[in-house]
Amino acid sequence: MKQEGWCAAVTDERATGGRAEQRAATRRALLAEGRRRFAEDGYHGVVLAEVARAVGVTKGAAYHHFDSKAGLFRAVVTEVQGELGERVAAAAERETDPWEQLRAGCRAFLAAGADPAVRRIVLVDAPTVLGWEEWRALDEESSARHLTEALEGLMETGTIAPRPVEPLTRLLSGAMNEAALWLARSGTPEALELTVDALDGLLAGIRRAGT
Repeated sequence: MKQEGWCAAVTDERATGGRAEQRAATRRALLAEGRRRFAEDGYHGVVLAEVARAVGVTKGAAYHHFDSKAGLFRAVVTEVQGELGERVAAAAERETDPWEQLRAGCRAFLAAGADPAVRRIVLVDAPTVLGWEEWRALDEESSARHLTEALEGLMETGTIAPRPVEPLTRLLSGAMNEAALWLARSGTPEALELTVDALDGLLAGIRRAGT
């Protein structure tokens, strides 16, 4: 390759890389601003053009990255759900006893309801905006998946009696979603401990005696 051609190729590659970085930065900025607004104003209170204007891009750029306000919301829900799953997993991993891992993960999920992004975006708006089936699929990929794995592990060790894990996961997950919403609305510092105590009583019903 001639020197001129090599230089041109390097210049084009750098330009392409720079454009890719700029697109990624724009997407991150839109996602962050959308997340902030969805948490504060709810899905129906957010206007995509205003999100774009706040980060200094055109409405067309926002549509290019997310297709619609619903597309931006879906990306935000996916991000928040993923972070919630990581929070639950991290809390469980700090414990060594499998039963305490389950309790720690459940407690982390319940406490997350105090986060405005989790409360408004994931628990309140997502089931309605995305539809129950899509919301369930996202939930199962994050926190519900960890709950399923924990229950399966406890069945393998004999801590809880073997039973179909899917309905049990859904029962516990649904109860915790409702409890997380209640905690978020209660605003009292003792509410979490009261809820964890109630959850322990619920879990005790599936734990084998002496384990």
